[in-house]
Amino acid sequence: MNIAIITAEFNREITSKMLDLAIEKANALKMNIKYTTQVPGVFDMPLMIDTLLQRKDVDAVITLGAVIKGQTKHDELISHVTAKAISDLSIKHQKPVTLGITGPGMSDRQAHQRIRPVAERAVEAAKKLFEELEKIRK
Repeated sequence: MNIAIITAEFNREITSKMLDLAIEKANALKMNIKYTTQVPGVFDMPLMIDTLLQRKDVDAVITLGAVIKGQTKHDELISHVTAKAISDLSIKHQKPVTLGITGPGMSDRQAHQRIRPVAERAVEAAKKLFEELEKIRK
């Protein structure tokens, strides 16, 4: 299974750790990481996801990011718009795109606590979805 991992640079202290754990998990699951790429923030992911999903050598895309609550509801807007776009792209291309993005409404402390479980689950979900789709498509 060939995967791509997209990581948001925003909140890099958190997302860089998520990337390391996702790579570790993907290697443990014998997944082939074809591409790792970074975008400025989670809002910027859909264009990169769309481009990667068009490639024949990518079976799934894993997204990693952390949207931390600020003083406005900007975190909610960013999270909702991005989640919808990611879902739409997965359906459009008929390939898994997993949501390894934490937030909205999350504190910095909560974001740090969710690094490992979210990164690992995003990788596990991509594998599971791909395998289930392969069963149905045969």
